[in-house]
Amino acid sequence: MINNEKLIFRLHALSRMAQRGFEPSDVRSALDNGMTIEQYPDDTPYPSFLVMAKINGRPIHVVASLNEAEQEIIIITVYEPDPMMWTDQFSRRKT
Repeated sequence: MINNEKLIFRLHALSRMAQRGFEPSDVRSALDNGMTIEQYPDDTPYPSFLVMAKINGRPIHVVASLNEAEQEIIIITVYEPDPMMWTDQFSRRKT
C-alpha cells in the first residue's frame, strides 16, 4: 500500500499506541500489508482511510490521511477493534 511515504504520527496516535501496546513498526506493517476497509474522501485537510491488519495475531485498525504533495501519511489513531462493533474479521462494521 505504501511505498516510500514518510509516516507522521499525530500526538493522539502516539498516545493511543502507547496505551494499547503498538509500536511504529506495527503501524508500518499494517499499512504495508493490511487491507483498506473504509475510505473517507471528504475528510480535510486530506482524504483519510481505515486499514485493518493483524500484527502477531492481534487485530489492528489504523486511521490515516494521505498528503500526496508531501509524500507522507499522517497517522491519526491506532486501536484494536472491538469485536462487538466489527464483523468479518474486523473488516466490516456491525449494523
